Amino acid sequence: MSESETARLGARVRAYRTMRRMTVRGLAGEAGASASFISQLERGQAGASVGMLRRIALALGVTVADLFSEDDEVGHRVVPRSGRPELPAGPGARKYLISQRPLRNLEMYAGEFDPGASTGAEPYTHGDSQEILLVIRGEVALWLGPPGEAARHVLGPGDSVEYRTSVPHRVANEGERTAEVLWVVSPPTPAT
Repeated sequence: MSESETARLGARVRAYRTMRRMTVRGLAGEAGASASFISQLERGQAGASVGMLRRIALALGVTVADLFSEDDEVGHRVVPRSGRPELPAGPGARKYLISQRPLRNLEMYAGEFDPGASTGAEPYTHGDSQEILLVIRGEVALWLGPPGEAARHVLGPGDSVEYRTSVPHRVANEGERTAEVLWVVSPPTPAT
């Protein structure tokens, strides 16, 4: 890569890292690199192997191609309901990505929970971002806090709750109808 290409790559890595509110050390830890290497990469003073770029992209929640894209403008992107990318979810649960990659300022997901379905048996965390859960249809229970200490909230259509993604949380449909929810997370959390 030329010096200007290396500098542009470093600037994009820094931009995605700061957008995600990650420190240089945080990104280095997630990518399996040293903080000094990430710092040099961001300043355009070092290049990276394809393997390292893959680990950095994964830690930032983008693709390797996004790290090289010169297109900072996000145009209108219409995604029909049938075209939403489906993400892994537990039995009886479906999760769809609504915001399109590369995730810049926020991420948004739609979820459907059949009766008895949940996000899993255990609460989970992801990063330290602001998350909003909005119930569109049906009713869900949300637990916030560590196991054994979690507060339980029952939410119906139109109800919402806001919390940090670093707080253990779990969603379950204890009702008799399919529930539909939306999650909005800002800034996007690193991929784990």
